[in-house]
Amino acid sequence: MAYLLAFLLLIASVAPAAASPEGSMTWGVHITLASRWLDPAETEGIITPFMVLYALHDALVKPMPAGPNTPSLAESFTQSKDGLTYDFVIRKGVKFHNGDPVTAEDVKFSFERYRGAGAKLLKERVREVQIVDLGRVRFHLKEPWPDFMTFYGTSATGAGWIVPKAYVEKVGDDGFKKAPIGAGPYKFVSFTPGVELVMEANEHYWRKVPNIKRLIYRSLPEETTRAAALKKGEVDIAYLLTGPVAEDIQRTPGFKLVAPNQSPAVFWIDLPDQWDPKSPWHDRRVRQAASLAIDRQALNQAETLGFSKPTGGIIPRAYEFSRVFEPDPYDPAKARKLMAEAGYPNGFDAGEFYPWPPYFSMGEALAAYLQTIGIKTKIRTMERAAMTTAWREKKLKNLIVGITGAGGNAATRLEAYVSKNGIYTAGVMPDVEDLFQRQARETDTKKREALLHQIQGILHERVTHIPIYELAFIWGVGPRVEEPGINLIRSFAYSGPLEDVRVKRP
Repeated sequence: MAYLLAFLLLIASVAPAAASPEGSMTWGVHITLASRWLDPAETEGIITPFMVLYALHDALVKPMPAGPNTPSLAESFTQSKDGLTYDFVIRKGVKFHNGDPVTAEDVKFSFERYRGAGAKLLKERVREVQIVDLGRVRFHLKEPWPDFMTFYGTSATGAGWIVPKAYVEKVGDDGFKKAPIGAGPYKFVSFTPGVELVMEANEHYWRKVPNIKRLIYRSLPEETTRAAALKKGEVDIAYLLTGPVAEDIQRTPGFKLVAPNQSPAVFWIDLPDQWDPKSPWHDRRVRQAASLAIDRQALNQAETLGFSKPTGGIIPRAYEFSRVFEPDPYDPAKARKLMAEAGYPNGFDAGEFYPWPPYFSMGEALAAYLQTIGIKTKIRTMERAAMTTAWREKKLKNLIVGITGAGGNAATRLEAYVSKNGIYTAGVMPDVEDLFQRQARETDTKKREALLHQIQGILHERVTHIPIYELAFIWGVGPRVEEPGINLIRSFAYSGPLEDVRVKRP
């Protein structure tokens, strides 16, 4: 017996429970990182902030390889039979990076502090957040709401991502952005605005010890610069490569192109001026003409090597309750006829055109298509963080190229861009709003789907948006990368889970 005990002790001494993380991995990201993306409270209805949130923070429930509502900081959650309460049991032993335990107080605080996408709707429908005890929290709804977990437990919003109450109250919102503390797989090291975000592994992360010791997100908005950095080995993954730049990487030995299997992101032209009766865009014929003037297939080939999917709707095919519409055909002759019928045979000056950063070449191509039927625009480029702020504050007019890859379903997508509570909604149609509120209360799945399909049909018939295509978000991956973390989480545009990414061992 003594020999056996000694042998077991010897084995334990030479076989650690988990290997320590090694090495570093660098991403060349396609946008200028914003400090507000370090704070879940300001999540803004697009997928970009989750590139950072999945590293620094954790949620009670979030999309993971196991499914869209995977328990994370919560070890489990239950819904009452009447649909009015949701109980979350917090995982035992989980801690923030500063060593403080994650408690029900932090959950309640994070929800009440949240002010991003979907915040108004969530707070209208949640009557109370009750701390049952330090390890259990209960959400009381005012009435049954079938989409509570979609809004709270997916990337449709950031409301379910938890921050440490005591630390935030100590340093304030600005202090939190300068030195964020979360409960995620990586700890904050440094952030240089416009340059890079550096993080290091949280070796006490509850799910697993991350494989990589150090993660670096480097802002490289210029596509050719990203591709050059990838080929030189300065970055391991370059997000968003298009056209000839992507083809060059594809031809280079040792490098490869990858893209998410199911795109959650749809490009469309947003027309906020359509709600002004004096604007040419108020006339449906003008909006229809603009749609017919665009050669989506040619644009798809030029921008994404034909990998994207042209569409006639703003809800991606992969989403629950989506209704599929074929894209409008390319028909400039019919477009010119509609323009003449609307009273604009020679076109008009449509003012500024805001392409979604950094898809500026796509914006220029769209502007050129509109020019062929006389719609003249002036391209104005902005950084992504600045543009999303201006958009949600209703400061952008004329034409906007919109896109979002935020998770959820048809209802969550419509909430942000069509409903009265939507942070990007430019105008409200009473019949659509009535249908939206009805579907939000409908617990019968088939009836709810019918209502959401009806809404999408109205939007399509009235041409409230000009859909382009479901984006194939192409990455360039370098030879050091063994597991880039693509397609592990369904319909997630970025690497994730970040604790699962790996580089090849030398």
